[in-house]
Amino acid sequence: MKFFADCHLGKVAKYLRIFGFDTLYFQTIEDDEIINIANKENRIVLTSDKELYLRIKKKALYIYHGKFEEQLRAIFKHFDLYKEIKPFSICIECNGKLEKVPKNEVIDNIELKTQIFHDNFERCTKCGKIYWKGDHFKRMKAFVDSFLEK
Repeated sequence: MKFFADCHLGKVAKYLRIFGFDTLYFQTIEDDEIINIANKENRIVLTSDKELYLRIKKKALYIYHGKFEEQLRAIFKHFDLYKEIKPFSICIECNGKLEKVPKNEVIDNIELKTQIFHDNFERCTKCGKIYWKGDHFKRMKAFVDSFLEK
């Protein structure tokens, strides 16, 4: 399942990616372009824009304004995504796939403390961003675990 989150749902898009769902998101984009890309790539549009939703409601889900966790839960419930998750498999910045990479391939691109304390790395195949299981990962993992327990 592939999504396209409108410009009002940036945090939702980020967390859908954290859960492993292919989710396009742009801070600025015209509605017509969202519709064209969604149709071309067979994506479901997630939107809190009533006008956009009414134009494409067969391939969209209207997301009510509110806390992002409630919005995310509504999406999970509507599409029954709980069985489909693959956490931490997609770049949260660009939506690219993550692949394991040897430390020696990324050592010149990471800070000294990271070099010292971490040995396992992943890199985005699209933008090249490097990931490791530091404090930021631990906070995201705690959110994922808590979200799935409820």
